[in-house]
Amino acid sequence: MQDLLERFVTLWVVIDPIGTVPVFIAVTVGMDRIARRKTAILAALVSVGVLLFFLVFGQLLIDALDIGLNSFQVAGGMVLFLFALTMIFGESKPESEQRESESVTEIEKPSPGIFPLAVPSLASPGAMLAIVMLTDNNKHGVLEQGITAIIMVGVIAIAFVLMLFADPIIRLIGRAGSAVVSRVMGMILASVAANAILSALLNIFQTGQL
Repeated sequence: MQDLLERFVTLWVVIDPIGTVPVFIAVTVGMDRIARRKTAILAALVSVGVLLFFLVFGQLLIDALDIGLNSFQVAGGMVLFLFALTMIFGESKPESEQRESESVTEIEKPSPGIFPLAVPSLASPGAMLAIVMLTDNNKHGVLEQGITAIIMVGVIAIAFVLMLFADPIIRLIGRAGSAVVSRVMGMILASVAANAILSALLNIFQTGQL
């Protein structure tokens, strides 16, 4: 039982369902309720797919490329930081979506459900490597790996429910507050990304491991 709790806590921390809510609010403030629900579903499905891929093939991939947790965390933090900058200095979400709708077809539009919600918010670099370590073929059997997969899906399901409950917040702030929300959330995301990068760099200097 304690082992299951440890796996749940580990996956909860690295997936961070609560931390995904501000990202979801920031990237969906210009959408209607149906579009937000579809975005949440897409984010959940894609993140599950990515983490299941790492569960099955991650160990082979990480070993072959000799990639460390710190390197993965730095890369993920940089990607998230760049996205945060677009939120701070770019157009607010409704304005940018309206401009895109005039010049870009619906098929060509990238979905926020994939980036940044699924990757790197839910399926973060830390989550990818955590799922690899929790399903190490040398330490865990098929049954244990299956249990870990179920726990991972459960954590993402919680994140999905939390994203759905973000709807009342979006309705409350409305279009008028979307620009403010986008920039405030951008600052929060930039801080989170910078913390992830600095923590990884500190670990590299202290341990010498990438």
